[in-house]
Amino acid sequence: GIRDRTSPVPAPAPEPSAVAPAGPLYPDVWQPRQGVELVALDKVNARSVPLRGGLGEKLTFGALTVTALSCQVRPPTQPADAAAFLEITDATGTVPPFRGWMWLAEPSRNLYESPLYDIHLTGCR
Repeated sequence: GIRDRTSPVPAPAPEPSAVAPAGPLYPDVWQPRQGVELVALDKVNARSVPLRGGLGEKLTFGALTVTALSCQVRPPTQPADAAAFLEITDATGTVPPFRGWMWLAEPSRNLYESPLYDIHLTGCR
């Protein structure tokens, strides 16, 4: 089955302001974006490839399929950061599927673990 790495509240950070409605009255709320920017690394060939796509778009790299369901950035009033909610599957079936948040500022917080590939968030667009 899919390992669910989600929190009960679908937000990239447990900040109280992250649950407030977006708008001019809430300048510290994470801001949604329509696309994701990732880097995929093939560990066997030491090949790194940028992956960019819109939300819901299936991006492929080797045996991997990556789908971003959400990508958000912090507002300019806070330290720069981005977070993406990703689903990653490996067609070989050697690694369980990944479903969870990845953070730009904390790449080790929630890793996609595979002996062949690494996926890192580089930003939202």
